[in-house]
Amino acid sequence: MIRYRGKKKVLDKVKELDAFPKVPEEYVDSTSVSVTFSVITFFIVAWLIYSEVTYYLDSNLVFKFMPDIDMDEKLHINIDITVAMPCSNLGADILDSTSQSVFGFGELQEEDTWFELTQEQQDAFDAVKYLNSYLREEYHSIWQLLWKKGHGSVRATIPPRKSRPNRRPDACRLHGVLTLNKVAGNFHITAGKSLHLPRGHIHLNMLFDDTPQNFSHRLSFGNPANGIIYPLEGDEKITNDENMLYQYFVEVVPTDVEITLDSIKTFQYSVKELERPVSHSKGSHGVPGIFLKYDMAALKIKVYQERENPLKFILRLYSVIGGIYVLGSFINSVVSTIRTAFVKPNAVVRNEHFEMKKYQNPLLVPTDLEVPVDLIKQ
Repeated sequence: MIRYRGKKKVLDKVKELDAFPKVPEEYVDSTSVSVTFSVITFFIVAWLIYSEVTYYLDSNLVFKFMPDIDMDEKLHINIDITVAMPCSNLGADILDSTSQSVFGFGELQEEDTWFELTQEQQDAFDAVKYLNSYLREEYHSIWQLLWKKGHGSVRATIPPRKSRPNRRPDACRLHGVLTLNKVAGNFHITAGKSLHLPRGHIHLNMLFDDTPQNFSHRLSFGNPANGIIYPLEGDEKITNDENMLYQYFVEVVPTDVEITLDSIKTFQYSVKELERPVSHSKGSHGVPGIFLKYDMAALKIKVYQERENPLKFILRLYSVIGGIYVLGSFINSVVSTIRTAFVKPNAVVRNEHFEMKKYQNPLLVPTDLEVPVDLIKQ
């Protein structure tokens, strides 16, 4: 006896291991109806899996109000304003309830420019103004899209001027980042440079009584942030009155945003606007200029994402797959039964006879043996 000393491949041994009984192929009846239902079931399951995974990744946004106890935190605010007066005739200052002057908050850069825009600049500014106006009006309908897709207020940035007018600059652009305390304050722009004193400041506007004043302005106030629409982004005021007073009353709400791979501290605000001409003879007192008075809310908003429990998601996914598979099998059985009932019996018999003849084992088929009679007699 020759012993086989060869070694089987590991893969062949693994294939021989089968813990589940298999139905022989000769007893399996594959029909076009079964194949059709299998393909349809596969695509339905794939589509449902894609829908469930997309729904799981598309998390819900939660807005939570809480007391703002971090009073030492600073707010960083971008401001960009263009006033229709030369920079030499303007003074900008901030004074809050802590009596700190502008030197404690940062410095705004002054840039001489022209208030009248070119056609290209005017078209760009009008587009930004229209888009921000639309976002403010339709915010309650599209807020989820803004937050999840990373959209917010469009910055009122004006493309650079390609040609310089043949006249002196008649406007001043003030822009920069201000670092503010979480207390009430007043940012204002008036005629005359400011003189800082130990307990405040004064504006030397008495030197400009005979100088024409025009506080027409374009304003951008806020930080670019996903999902937040700022009311004063792209705001424009035009006037021909030299003694016009513009007042903005701003209520600032600190906002902490914690989303996937991003965490920022920003703010939202609401604003009330008031404009009136200053006329002491008519009882309308005040100082012509632009005054932005802000106050901090006692509450802050925390925005974060809330996803479903992963275990619950997996269980729901398996239940969907199992349910579609069972339902597809049931419908396939019903259709196959109806189909079999309407098929002619003769065709079924001939088909079964053909299948049995096709898979018969020749060793198990009895054969007719003819033995000669003479041989039996002997």
